Amino acid sequence: MGIKLLLKDPEQIRQRISKALNRLGGNKGQQGPKFNTFGELQSLEDIVREIISRVSEKGDLAVAECLSLIDKADVSPKELVVSQAEFEAARKSLSPELENSLQLMARRLRDYAEQMMPPKLQWFSEVEGRKLGYRFTPIENLGAYVPGGLGGSTPLISTVLMNLIPAKVAGVEKVVVATPCTKDGTVHPALLRACEIAGVDVVYKAGGAQGVAAMAMGTESCPSCSKIIGPGNAFVQEAKKQLYGMIDIDMMAGPSEIAIMADDTAKSSVIAADMIAQAEHDVLASSMVFSTSETLLKSVEEEVEKQLAQLPKAEIARKSLTDFGALCLCSNTEEACDFVNLFAPEHLELCVDKAHDLLDSIKHAGALFIGHNTPEVVGDYTAGPSHTLPTCGAARFTSGITVYSFLKSSSLLEYSQEAMKEDLSPLTTMARAENLEGHARSAESRF
Repeated sequence: MGIKLLLKDPEQIRQRISKALNRLGGNKGQQGPKFNTFGELQSLEDIVREIISRVSEKGDLAVAECLSLIDKADVSPKELVVSQAEFEAARKSLSPELENSLQLMARRLRDYAEQMMPPKLQWFSEVEGRKLGYRFTPIENLGAYVPGGLGGSTPLISTVLMNLIPAKVAGVEKVVVATPCTKDGTVHPALLRACEIAGVDVVYKAGGAQGVAAMAMGTESCPSCSKIIGPGNAFVQEAKKQLYGMIDIDMMAGPSEIAIMADDTAKSSVIAADMIAQAEHDVLASSMVFSTSETLLKSVEEEVEKQLAQLPKAEIARKSLTDFGALCLCSNTEEACDFVNLFAPEHLELCVDKAHDLLDSIKHAGALFIGHNTPEVVGDYTAGPSHTLPTCGAARFTSGITVYSFLKSSSLLEYSQEAMKEDLSPLTTMARAENLEGHARSAESRF
């Protein structure tokens, strides 16, 4: 029996979008699972808190102990940092095709990031002795978590370049990567080569909450970082959440998602393929199509079934589409745009005849892929912008990774005595209205 994805009722569409937006929320009122990591049943939050405490107290030794206990990895405290010899071996092991692909991606990312860089210093106001402006300075130390999956055997190689080349273009001095290793303490060679191309300074062999804790607080061999970025499992996300405030974080990354706006000029086989490309990521991924053409949507539904039959990760993709996928029939283009804005998708494809005409109507999307020849997957690898983007509705209030993610702005203010005298009366009036006499006297002391 095939997957039934077609929805015609607006209320059903809204409910489907709501389900997708809340797919990480779990069952309210119910406690999460317990884990026996340290010899007793504990919640995920308590285990992460314990890991952070141990790393804070014992540094590399605690990280090595956690790796042995949790990941069954045999790594001594003195071997947690990838050596130069390991980098050299990784470089030699790569095929020319993969090396060329990594270099192409790095070049495109660097070019895009350089185009986005703002002026380092800008004065924009100079009126009667009152000068105002701003400057951008980079954060000094950045930590990046890179998931490895399956004991470090399936690393997110592209994410290394996507996240860290913009950081280097922004001027970040030191970049640390924490990533899972295999049981014998090795890191995937393609990931190491990507780190080398991106200009990473330290690769730390630690997955999970212990890797995040090491980057946040620092250990004997892992420098402390001002900000930590990168996706990861529930333990990684919880560690980022608990350490936020001590360090900055990028976002609470969720599973991948795509919205596709399509009209009669779109090919059903292409739309189905683009849905499945997201669905194969994760059973929690979400793929939704919005169209005014019922004929197209019915054809896409048939195509999805055909293509799933030949997909290596068909089981994952089928579960994702069944739980969080939809083909949404809209009464008009305006309604379709309203649904897209409600979803606020990580990725939005505009597979329509006059795609640019829709841009003003789209308020919330992490990245837009415009026209029939721009699949979302080009953004995953070779286009140039980073593929680290907000999910689960976060595009309503935040952005993906860019050079701006690694820059801090400072205001610049410079007054002449005459300009200060001009502001003296309104300034002191406001200060005293707020019962801040010291503020008023600070200004008056100059006269």
